[in-house]
Amino acid sequence: MNLMRRFMRIFFQLLYHPFAFTYDLVAWVVSFGKWNDWVRSIYPLITGTDILELGHGPGHLQRFLLDRGLNPVAIDESTQMGSLTKRRLRGKHKLARGIAQTLPFATHSFDTVVATFPTDYIFDARTLAEVSRVLKSNGKLIVLPAAYPASRFLKWLYKVTGESPEELNKVLAERLAKPFEQAGFQTEIQTIEMKSSANLIVILAKKQELQYGDPTRTHPN
Repeated sequence: MNLMRRFMRIFFQLLYHPFAFTYDLVAWVVSFGKWNDWVRSIYPLITGTDILELGHGPGHLQRFLLDRGLNPVAIDESTQMGSLTKRRLRGKHKLARGIAQTLPFATHSFDTVVATFPTDYIFDARTLAEVSRVLKSNGKLIVLPAAYPASRFLKWLYKVTGESPEELNKVLAERLAKPFEQAGFQTEIQTIEMKSSANLIVILAKKQELQYGDPTRTHPN
């Protein structure tokens, strides 16, 4: 493990546990105040009413889904994040403490499983096996792994890498799709363009055909 990866692992360990109370501030700073907008960008892709969120953090997405009449359930390993979410939801929560590699839920329980800005656990074969188990037969997993602030950043990235937008997007899509496809999921990559960012989203299904959102907003690989 290189020095930067070790540093980031320690940083996130502190942020999710003893310094969880600073999470919203840190997220606001790194996203220029748009973090919750980025997280909510997955909403049009959600199908059904029984939703499982992996790594609920401080609970903003849970609150958002509850307010729209859905039946969200969430799991997080951090007791501190659990406390923050319980306060935010004011008793209307369905939370579990645990890890994604061993989900404490019945088989075929959820229409959609979501994970926004997850750490490496989302690529773990055990996580994906558990997600496949708890999803209904036509269910899907939606992962938001990254958001790129504004088109100016993307133009700079394309310039630095020497790749065209299409080529760079293809490389990113292939790297993201590989572990999911190895776990037996049908994989689609799309980019949602927002005023503040371009959000990269991975949509995974257990069935051959994917059904999601408005096709005019998507750019599948």
